[in-house]
Amino acid sequence: MAVQPEGAPCWADAMFDDIEGAKSFYGDVLGWTYGETSSEFGNYTLAYANGKAVAAVVPPMPGQEGTSQWCLYFATRDAAATAARIRDNGGEVLMEPMQVGDFGTMCLARDPGGVVFGLWQAGTHEGFEAMAEPGAYCWAEVFTREPEKSDAFFPAVFSYRSKKFVEEEMDFRIYDLGDRSVLGRMRMTDDFPPEMPPYINVYFTVPDCDEAVAKATERGGVLRFGPMDTPFGRFAAISDPQGANFSVIDITTTKGEMPKMTEVD
Repeated sequence: MAVQPEGAPCWADAMFDDIEGAKSFYGDVLGWTYGETSSEFGNYTLAYANGKAVAAVVPPMPGQEGTSQWCLYFATRDAAATAARIRDNGGEVLMEPMQVGDFGTMCLARDPGGVVFGLWQAGTHEGFEAMAEPGAYCWAEVFTREPEKSDAFFPAVFSYRSKKFVEEEMDFRIYDLGDRSVLGRMRMTDDFPPEMPPYINVYFTVPDCDEAVAKATERGGVLRFGPMDTPFGRFAAISDPQGANFSVIDITTTKGEMPKMTEVD
């Protein structure tokens, strides 16, 4: 795939204490295979779906053990300039832009409500080689207890337009980049444990949602929500055995009418 436009999700990775356990789990649930581990880059290991790079897994850096979670990266043409916009709009840069060989430049940041995300300025590694295919990334949503902060921050940093459901009672927005919807934003309700930090929930495409849930729970994953039919697909939210949250969605199985939406000023 070509380099994604500025502000579009372009990559996802996660740190795991038990890297072999993570590889086995996601291999079963999502059908991933893996490339060779690169000791030069912290044992970063690419995951492939049908031979296309779709994500990566990596052991934690010293001091970061026990914090398994998926991280979504947004494309940027100039990581330093985007990092400046993050600071200017009340966010925090957790890791300054750092060149990773000739692969590209990465940066880690946090929005004013505590949501952690990454930036990726492509070099030879352009990001996802497939999307919305079995095993590949499909969608993501910001889960936050302070939605007003995310709603101000992300459009300011990435030039998103916001829209919301006309008739839905839930506090949910979609961020658009040009004519493409690229990210959702959901308010975390009291259903979420108070100790659970805000995060970006990454959706991976599967050919059969129920089968993926069965495989995940058989392997020690925890079903958090669903499976549920929606106009966008049949999906379920899962925590893997090491506590990283993600969702699976079958985009070929849809039910109901698409909700009406209106732009938000």
